[in-house]
Amino acid sequence: MLTLGIETSCDETAVAIVDDQGHVLSDVVHSQVKTHAVYGGVVPELASRDHLQNIVPVYREALERADKTLGDLAGIAVTAQPGLSGALLVGIQVARGLAWSSGLPLVGVDHLVGHLLAVFLRHPEQSEPPPEFPFIALLVSGGHTAIYRVDGDSLAMISELGATRDDAAGEAFDKVAKLLGLGYPGGPIIDRLAQKGDPDRIPLALPMRRQRTLEFSFSGLKTNVARWVESNGPLGDEQRLYDLCAAFQRNVVESLASRTFRAARSHGLRTVVLAGGVAANRGLRARAAQYGRELGIRVVVPHPSHCTDNAAMIAYAGSRRLARGEDDAERLEMSPHTALERVTRKGAGPR
Repeated sequence: MLTLGIETSCDETAVAIVDDQGHVLSDVVHSQVKTHAVYGGVVPELASRDHLQNIVPVYREALERADKTLGDLAGIAVTAQPGLSGALLVGIQVARGLAWSSGLPLVGVDHLVGHLLAVFLRHPEQSEPPPEFPFIALLVSGGHTAIYRVDGDSLAMISELGATRDDAAGEAFDKVAKLLGLGYPGGPIIDRLAQKGDPDRIPLALPMRRQRTLEFSFSGLKTNVARWVESNGPLGDEQRLYDLCAAFQRNVVESLASRTFRAARSHGLRTVVLAGGVAANRGLRARAAQYGRELGIRVVVPHPSHCTDNAAMIAYAGSRRLARGEDDAERLEMSPHTALERVTRKGAGPR
């Protein structure tokens, strides 16, 4: 059973074809990074316009790479939430048109569920088997940071254990990179520079160090970096910049990893999945692997191309709904919010 996936939730226009076992036949992504880099972040109106210009060529290329036609498909899946409203509408309208013209069933997919299930996507070069349910997942990206218990592939079987109270981890990377004049997106840049630095040379406080919660907070660490720069003057010395990046990244990574593995131990689960764009961060992967070895917990990470936004994960998550006979053709709606239940309250204050 082949499923066409469409993803336009933010600044990537993506279309993919995936079978019901997770094998990726094609996965085409048009990135808007250069368009938004000059503004230091995603501009929603520009994102929507870019999706409009590129969705049809990307769709055609996905079919061509897979050597398939619309008639070869069993269904269509599209990101319906969460995301930028205008961007989501582009993908949804295209998906609706394709479903109407072909008579194929259509399902909406929650973007976060797509990320959580991306670990089941298969590539020829992969030999490691996918994880088994249940597992603990850390979903960490530019817009989302949360720990989930995943008992199955449906919304009802995914529960949030803790999330960020303020900035997402990827957002914190972008803001610190902007503060340091490093450019956008900040995560890959800081990750690269951190490899050359010594984190012990810069004293930065570990976020929420004394709290045993599974929630996160990164706004204080971001402020800590800003005050250090203000107190120590311009970063003219390259090594000082490397050290600052290393110290910042280590604290973000330790906050993420320590809470994730604490969740796995408290729930008695032996598998941890990393998902989302920040899952491609080398520091996070290395620290998670270290925790895994020490605690006897398996760590599984999606293929690097499926950590960032892509349509293959949407196609696979949609294929699970299609296999259950679900069809949203008559009631598909867009929402800027996730359908996953949230338990973490935003903002400061006692819990």
